[in-house]
Amino acid sequence: MKDIDMKELENPLFDLINDETYNLLQSRGLINEKSVRDHIIRRKFREMRNNNINATDAIEKLRSDYPYLQFDTIRKIVYQIQK
Repeated sequence: MKDIDMKELENPLFDLINDETYNLLQSRGLINEKSVRDHIIRRKFREMRNNNINATDAIEKLRSDYPYLQFDTIRKIVYQIQK
């Protein structure tokens, strides 16, 4: 998990695009930080659910990581249907 955390600091979209592409997009101001945050929240939620943590506990854990978000906001993010 430590390796993923370090990788996430450099490129939070490491599971979608390579570092070079991320750095290029970021340098040109083409990264939507809110969408990146939501992607990270969904990924962390999936990881916790795969480790048999119930949904309520997973959302509460995410709330501790993102205290400015309400429970319902995180719930909407993790259950949002991707277009």
